[in-house]
Amino acid sequence: MRVLYVILFVYLMPINVLCQSDKIDYFKNLNSKERNVIVDKGTEHPYTGKYNSHFEEGTYHCKACDSPLYRSVNKFESNCGWPAFDDQIKGAITRYSDYKLGYKRTEICCAKCGGHLGHVFEGEKLTKKNVRHCVNSISLIFKKKDNNLKF
Repeated sequence: MRVLYVILFVYLMPINVLCQSDKIDYFKNLNSKERNVIVDKGTEHPYTGKYNSHFEEGTYHCKACDSPLYRSVNKFESNCGWPAFDDQIKGAITRYSDYKLGYKRTEICCAKCGGHLGHVFEGEKLTKKNVRHCVNSISLIFKKKDNNLKF
């Protein structure tokens, strides 16, 4: 029973309370749709996001804090309706167990600000790495390749 209370407490706690960087309000400039996904852990409708079929060379950053999350070389067409990546920039993503739908999934959040990105799935055999980060476009900002940018 104690575990259930902890899960409910963490799940219902506003993200800016859980965020380690609570001195900076990364979420103050988000509009209501962005806030619904990034802060309230909602999901945008499939096939509606601007980065679903986007394959330019560059880097995808967190919409809230601008932290680099994914390189375009790790993006692939998964036909799931959301941008899919088979790898992240090292240290950029934090994983959490998510029981919101009544079964265990793995939620992915920005490691810097805690903003909700989507979920990660393993074992689908869609790529050699056998992992799919299913990310809401609204949680991302794309930046074209800059040869001077290092990670």
